[in-house]
Amino acid sequence: MLLIGNFLSASTGTRGVCEDLAAALKIAGWPVLSTSYRVSRFARLIDFLLTVLLQRNHYRVAQVDVYSGLAFLWAEVVCWALRTVRKPYILTLHGGNLPAFARKSGKRVRRLLRSSSAVTTPSAYLRQEMRHYRQDIIVIPNPVDLAKYSYRHRKHPTPNLIWLRAFHDIYNPSLAVRAVALLVQDFPSLRLLMIGPNKGDGSCEATKDLVVKLGVVKHIEFIGPVPKDETPNWLQRGDIFLNTTRVDNTPVSILEAMACGLCIVSTNVGGVPYVIQHDVDALLIPPDDALSMANAIRRILEQKGLAEKLCQNARRKVEQVDWKEIIPKWENLLTSVIRKSING
Repeated sequence: MLLIGNFLSASTGTRGVCEDLAAALKIAGWPVLSTSYRVSRFARLIDFLLTVLLQRNHYRVAQVDVYSGLAFLWAEVVCWALRTVRKPYILTLHGGNLPAFARKSGKRVRRLLRSSSAVTTPSAYLRQEMRHYRQDIIVIPNPVDLAKYSYRHRKHPTPNLIWLRAFHDIYNPSLAVRAVALLVQDFPSLRLLMIGPNKGDGSCEATKDLVVKLGVVKHIEFIGPVPKDETPNWLQRGDIFLNTTRVDNTPVSILEAMACGLCIVSTNVGGVPYVIQHDVDALLIPPDDALSMANAIRRILEQKGLAEKLCQNARRKVEQVDWKEIIPKWENLLTSVIRKSING
């Protein structure tokens, strides 16, 4: 099969789900081609098209990641090329912005989704939001390889916080800093590790400036990007995980934190409440509300039994999306699409 997406972890430090899917399918015995590792968007599109055309005798089905904005145009062009060489393809919908994009570009979205042999998405949220454009969208959750994430029970959490995301305005890193500033007087030993690559929109620099402005330099450390295989070790350095995004779908970072047993505080946006439930396996707050985030962190540190409940329930839930549960779903779908294409 051919996987078409952003295989950019070697150059950007951000590992896409498509990279994990490619590795898991190879382990399961599937011959897998993948594209592209090119950092430049235009070069990546050219690589997509050349691979589709030049490797057409070496794959029977393709899987294409679909995002909003300019990336959606890329998906349209790639799928046109796949139709030209008469290859069936599966679309996988990503990104919390996709529903808003679809409301503005409904005809394009409907045309693309209906051209594919199947459409998947990692979240019930996107299936709900996108069903107007195609009814039979299949939910295949983003998986986690639980064997790589050791669980630590947080009965008595410490004020050690972890933020793990790319520095970009959509992920609102400054919210974590503002929440810390509201807590340090009562929790002088509080520490926040901010982990992730700089996406270049100025958010990283603005966040560092805010740290200085709010006088919390000694409480916050910027780590930068870390390799995927080192993520579990970094997560274990904290007890509370902060997800500050303005828009979201099914963030893998939350699943990773759940697997490690961290107590999660997250903005209640997009697909997040489809993944975690307030006061059951996480605490959910309104977007961009530093006071609410600070109060949620305070609850975890002070309310007896809360941290223990949250981390236990989160681990139980994430066990349902281990790779061993998810890879058979992909294999069944791929086999079905190939058989239909052979039988005409």
